[in-house]
Amino acid sequence: MGLFDGLPVPQDKAYLRDDLENVDETWTVARFDSLPHVVHILTSKDRDAEIQTLKDQSDIVEEVVDEVVQTYHGGFNRAIQNYSQILRLFSESTQSIGKLKVDLGNAKTVISARNKQLHQLWYRSMTLRHIISLLDQIENIAQVPARINKLIDENQFYAAVQVHAQSARMLEREGLQTVGALQDVRSELTKLRGVLFYKVLEDLHAHLYNSGEYSSATPSMNEKDDAIPTTTVVAYSNNSQSRSRRTRLMKGDSHVGASGFASSVDGGSSYDGHDDDDIHDENTGKDTKNIPRLPTWLLESTPDEFVETMRKSESPIHVKYLQTMVECLCMLGKVAAAGAIICQRLRPTVHDIITSKIKAQAEYVNSSRPGVGQASRTATTGLQYVQGQLSKEKHKTGTSIAGSLLAVSPVSPVMAPMGAAQSAAKELLDSILDAIVRIFENHVVVGELLESKSSQQVNMNTPKSMVAEVSGNPDSEASQVTGGYTIGFSMTVLQSECQQLICEILRATPEAASADAAVQTARLASKAPSKDKRDKSEDGLTFAFRFTDATMSVPSQDLMRQGRNRKGQNVQEGYGSASLLPEQGIYLAASVYRPVLQFTDKIALMLPKKYSQLGNDGLLAFLENFVKDHFLPTMFVDYRKGVQQAISSPAAFRPRANPAAAYTPSVSKGRPVLQGLLTIDFLAKEVLGWAQAMPKFSGDLVNYVQTFLERTYERCRASYTEAVLEKQSYMLIGRHDVDNLMRRDPASAFLPTSLAHQNADNHIANVDTETDGVDLEISALLMKLRPIKQESLIRDNNKLILLASLSDSLEYIADSIERFGNASAKPSEQIENDVKPTFPHHKRTGSVPHKDLASFAEDYRKLAIDCLKVLRVEMQLETVFNMQVMATREYLEDQDAEEPDDYIISLITQITRRDEVIAPFIAPTKRNYVFGGICAVASHASIKALAEMKHINLFGVQQICRNTIALEQALSSIPSIDSESVQTKLDHVRTYYELLNMPVEALFAFITEHDRLFTAIEYYNLLKVQVPGREVPDDAKARMADILPI
Repeated sequence: MGLFDGLPVPQDKAYLRDDLENVDETWTVARFDSLPHVVHILTSKDRDAEIQTLKDQSDIVEEVVDEVVQTYHGGFNRAIQNYSQILRLFSESTQSIGKLKVDLGNAKTVISARNKQLHQLWYRSMTLRHIISLLDQIENIAQVPARINKLIDENQFYAAVQVHAQSARMLEREGLQTVGALQDVRSELTKLRGVLFYKVLEDLHAHLYNSGEYSSATPSMNEKDDAIPTTTVVAYSNNSQSRSRRTRLMKGDSHVGASGFASSVDGGSSYDGHDDDDIHDENTGKDTKNIPRLPTWLLESTPDEFVETMRKSESPIHVKYLQTMVECLCMLGKVAAAGAIICQRLRPTVHDIITSKIKAQAEYVNSSRPGVGQASRTATTGLQYVQGQLSKEKHKTGTSIAGSLLAVSPVSPVMAPMGAAQSAAKELLDSILDAIVRIFENHVVVGELLESKSSQQVNMNTPKSMVAEVSGNPDSEASQVTGGYTIGFSMTVLQSECQQLICEILRATPEAASADAAVQTARLASKAPSKDKRDKSEDGLTFAFRFTDATMSVPSQDLMRQGRNRKGQNVQEGYGSASLLPEQGIYLAASVYRPVLQFTDKIALMLPKKYSQLGNDGLLAFLENFVKDHFLPTMFVDYRKGVQQAISSPAAFRPRANPAAAYTPSVSKGRPVLQGLLTIDFLAKEVLGWAQAMPKFSGDLVNYVQTFLERTYERCRASYTEAVLEKQSYMLIGRHDVDNLMRRDPASAFLPTSLAHQNADNHIANVDTETDGVDLEISALLMKLRPIKQESLIRDNNKLILLASLSDSLEYIADSIERFGNASAKPSEQIENDVKPTFPHHKRTGSVPHKDLASFAEDYRKLAIDCLKVLRVEMQLETVFNMQVMATREYLEDQDAEEPDDYIISLITQITRRDEVIAPFIAPTKRNYVFGGICAVASHASIKALAEMKHINLFGVQQICRNTIALEQALSSIPSIDSESVQTKLDHVRTYYELLNMPVEALFAFITEHDRLFTAIEYYNLLKVQVPGREVPDDAKARMADILPI
């Protein structure tokens, strides 16, 4: 934009703009210097032309100036006229003021002459006005008692206190103190102060325990683990005391002046009669202000800053009401007296609330389930896996397995981890502790308000008796101002009552708990307890839990152990929990722990910072110490006794006498798990049930399970050793070479171990080649053991049944242990990972550290595998024992064979009988493993027996073929064995012996075509044995060497 673009130049003279643009910029600078221009003209060649150019430019500028002047001339004229008018008005004003000064001087002179007379009249007027005001006040004060009584009847306590306070201040004014007619009014107001105090205190007491008109809604019995509603608390003080979390969450009205009314940040009043949060709807043009409603109990009150604060507050209604009651007490000057009375009523009120809730819940349960007795509610889910047909099966003693498990368990079904007593106790404590949390929420609100008010007000009207009680309280100076009432005190008493209830539920030294409660009540009621007792308490938090002391003080009676028995005859009169719980006892600590843990977490969220340490020394600490010092040792002793009873019973490792016809993998459908191991599994599951109920102590309880499993494993090992001691099969599987062969055997894929996964590829890639190679090595090794003696074999079928049943039971326990490990790992990961488990004093100590559950599962599985290996080797040794007769027998028969040899009949009989007795006790795949090695050993033994034979005729060959056919039929009848594999192996034997029927030349031709069907040694053995009617040339061996070089 150009310098002269803004000039008002007409359109017909637009050329002036272009001419102005041609003017050199040096003429327009702010600090113009003419010397350069003069020098330029003087030094120019054509001076006249330069001068003429300057004149032309001057004419253009003058013409532009003329245009500007013409344009703005009118405005300049009007401005000059306005300035002239202003000067004229100032001149006139000066003249008027001068006249006014003269008039005022004259007035002053006149008034000064009558000054004394006017002063007298004014004083008389003021006196008369004051007298009239006093008369009005006296008339109003005379009506105050009636108005206060009316407000009390309408529950408008704050308005009544306002009227009372205002009237009391008026009576103290000068002029009314000497009025005799007001003496009766003063006396009546003094009485009304006491009436107001007790009315307000009673209403505050009702709302403290959620029984008032504006109390928060009480949850139903079925609501569990609900989150406590977050409330905001208005603290009426300017000091910097620590606040609870609920107080710190308050949005606006958190700073209040010393008078008890809300003050703004800059110190001025925030009360302006309007709501700052009102909203105006710009779209509709209508005012949509939503003014908060005033609480109903403040409708008759005089508007002040407290009333406005309550109107704007977003706190719940019950919190507002508590704040109003505390404000009333402060205005009455009764903070200390109120605190002392609240302290005295706290314990009995809480006791009555707990008792009434228990009674109401008992009536609810009885009415909701009519006709249902305690005996019908004694089922426990801990026995679900032994229900069904398992409960119908009987031992020789006539006792069912389920009954045996119940007899060994140290707790009754209702006291089991998932029993009816545990559920009832948890439901009861959830309901009661939820009510206690809501009560404590109110005490936090009132306690903080009283503490803040007590620091600002002096109680001038507290009765002397109250002062004496407060002075005897050993609490701090701050608590004396509030009559001994603090948040710490209320927390102590509430947790103490909960502790007594837990004592009653656990039936653990209730006498000591009651004694401690009585001592504490006496102290809190200022009944002058001993100095030593006072010295041990700080902030009113003294828990006197005497489980250990009381237990040790009772001779020849273990009160702790009483809780494990059925419901006792002498039930202590307390809260009446026995009417609701099917049983009481120490084992209910498991159901008590989680509600107490949740209760402590909720309490910790409510506590102000300065009381936060008290949450660490309360109910949860007591319960954890009780569990650690009493419950865990008791449980360990009880379950150790049950484990010892289970594994030492004569029937513990006795296989079932009447098992099912076929094996079933489900225990509930008849899986023949040994009773001892089934009981151990039941007890271990029960202990881990306690661990799930108390995650913090799951490490200790898992260690208990490991200890029990270790002892059970030792007992199983002893039973296994007793069955196989000094037997050749047991000694063989312990040899390194045999163990390696059995590991390489593809049949090991059927074993319950990770080894199956290691051999899976080999088993799939080349099963036949690998199987033949391993079977050949195993058979050769077993053949070297001949002659096998009968006493080195396990001839007792009962021992074989025991090994089979023990193997299956061990595998069942191993699978169960793995599930134990997965289940026990979850609670320890979720809750309190940083808490190290405690180690009870009763635990055995040794140089070998405790193994984890996975290691125990592996140990049990290894022992189960050893049992199966013994059974497999035993069957193979039995085969060799019977087949070794074949090498010493002369097969020169004189007639065709109709029956197999006696040793084959004996072997078949043994196989059939053992399969019948073992089949119900092991899975089909395990039967395949046990009996699957017989065919390979029998086929190799039959072929190797030819090397030791001297003579055999054609009928002898038929006899051996008949033996193989009978053996094939017997093995194929076992369902789990692969009949095709059996047929292939025994066909191989028949083919080998049928070669003896061929002439030598035909034999050579066969060998040439099938040189790998048999080994070279086996082909040479065909020539070495003498067969009647077959001529063997002298060069037969040489020709054989040419075909099959050795």
